[in-house]
Amino acid sequence: MTRQGSAPTYTASHAAGGKARPSSTWTDWGQWLALITMTVDHLTRYVAPDSWGLGWAGSSIGRIAFPLFAAMVAWHGLFNTRNPLRYARRILMIGLVAQLPYMMMPRSSDGLILNICFTLSLSLAGGTWLKRLPARIANDALSNARLAVEAAVALGAWLIAGQWVEYSHLGLLMIPLYMLAMQYLHLASPEFTERLRATGMALPVLLVAGMMNSSDMAKSFTVATCLAVLLLASGAHRLVHGVPFRMPRRLWLAWYPGHFAGIALLLWLTGELASGSS
Repeated sequence: MTRQGSAPTYTASHAAGGKARPSSTWTDWGQWLALITMTVDHLTRYVAPDSWGLGWAGSSIGRIAFPLFAAMVAWHGLFNTRNPLRYARRILMIGLVAQLPYMMMPRSSDGLILNICFTLSLSLAGGTWLKRLPARIANDALSNARLAVEAAVALGAWLIAGQWVEYSHLGLLMIPLYMLAMQYLHLASPEFTERLRATGMALPVLLVAGMMNSSDMAKSFTVATCLAVLLLASGAHRLVHGVPFRMPRRLWLAWYPGHFAGIALLLWLTGELASGSS
C-alpha cells in the first residue's frame, strides 16, 4: 500500500518489448478511491446500525477497495520499483502496525485473521517469484530441481497462509494474476494474435475476482474494478490526467491502521466494542 515515487523503469519491460514504463498517473486517483471505498465499507460494517439499512454499501462501493489496492500494488511492483520484495516488506510493516486495531473490530467468527496488508505483501512476494521464474529455468537438472522445490514450498505457503489472511486463498492470487495480465497487456503489439493472447492472460484475474464474493452485486463491482485496471494496462493509462490534489504520503501510510484505531475508539466510547466482540 505504500506509494512509489518516480522510480526507475522496470527493466524487464524494455527487455521483453522495448516499451517505456506506462504512466502511473491513474494510481493517484486510485489512492483516493481505494481509501474512500474501504472506509465506507468499514463504517457500514462496524459502525452503522443495522436499522440504517446500509448493507448494500458494503456489497457495492466496499467491493472496489481490495481489487484496487491489489491492482496498485501489482502495478508498482511490476513497473515502478527495482526491488518488489522490499516494497512487500514495507506493506508488511503497515500490516503489523494495523493488526492490533484490526483485531479489535467486532467479528461474527472467532479465530485470528491477518489484515489485508498481509494478503497484499505475501501476494506481491509470490507474484515477484513467478515473474522471475522463466528467466531462472535452465538446462541444468540441479537448478531446475531447486526450482521445483521452491515451487512446492510456495504452494505449501499459499495453502497455509490462505487460512489466516483476509480474502483467503483467492486474495493471495490477485497480485500474481494482475502482474501476469498487466505485463502481457502492456507489451502486446496491435497485432490481432498478440492482443488475443494478452486478453486470454487477463481472464484468470477476472475469474478469481468473480469467485471472491457471493452476491451478484459484489461480484459485479469487483470484476468491474479489475476490468477497469486491465484497460488502463492495455493503454488507457495515457488518457488519465493528473489528480488536482495528490494524497500526502503520511496520510496514505497512516490511514489504514489509523482508521481502524478510530473506529475501535468510537465503538469503545459508545459501548459497542465490548458487546460486538462478545
